[in-house]
Amino acid sequence: MERINDILVPYDFSPPTEEALRYALDFVGNREGKKVTLCFMQEKEDLKALETRFDTIKSGVSRAFRSTLEYIHFSPPSVPEFIRRAQALKTDLILMGTSGSQDPEGTTKTADTVLAAEIPVLVVPQGVDEEFKLRKIALILGQNEIDDPKDLATLLNFARMFNARVHVLTIQNTPGVYGYSREDEKNEDLLEYYLEDFYAQHSYIESEDVVQGIFDYAAEKEIDLLAVLPRNHVKKGTPSEGRLTRILSMQTRIPLLAIEH
Repeated sequence: MERINDILVPYDFSPPTEEALRYALDFVGNREGKKVTLCFMQEKEDLKALETRFDTIKSGVSRAFRSTLEYIHFSPPSVPEFIRRAQALKTDLILMGTSGSQDPEGTTKTADTVLAAEIPVLVVPQGVDEEFKLRKIALILGQNEIDDPKDLATLLNFARMFNARVHVLTIQNTPGVYGYSREDEKNEDLLEYYLEDFYAQHSYIESEDVVQGIFDYAAEKEIDLLAVLPRNHVKKGTPSEGRLTRILSMQTRIPLLAIEH
């Protein structure tokens, strides 16, 4: 993805979607040529009421916002239909809020969307800091070779937009030597090539609990955005079920970017 111009925000008037909209507007800032589209999803639609609510939302947007704010709608709410609409709009980024879940065996509509979409999805957890900042990004990388190096170009776009540094984290949860395999060396070359001067460092941390290890690292390093490369759509090797991505999307307390392709 060369640029992030068209952002789609699912919206149902709940607090998590309100926070996602605020984050989307802050994300775009005063840049021109961007478009934020709200996707209203309700069990029963009242088109006149939707128009009134959208006018209220639009009137509350800062005058510094120089891009386009639009909306679409459909009923009843459905993850497959939402993804179909996103594809039809040629969306560059889905940005959605979530109230989350602490059940590692459960799921949420946000988690389902993240795993089903072949479009980058930025998850904004409820309660995220109101002061927008995106200075430090942490890319979570496993031992597998990066499936599609072009996914790193998407991450580079985020780094360029906000002049953010990209830290890379690998959790060591099994015995062995990390960082010296053929896959590790190839990944390192790709990281240096695609992330350019925005690439900060690659850290290897031992933790039996991968998820907690990620969150501990993010808290210690004051990370503003976690990024993952989901392996449930990989073209090389065997796709995974996406368990780590699903759990992170439900339990994260800072924004999470799932870079799909």
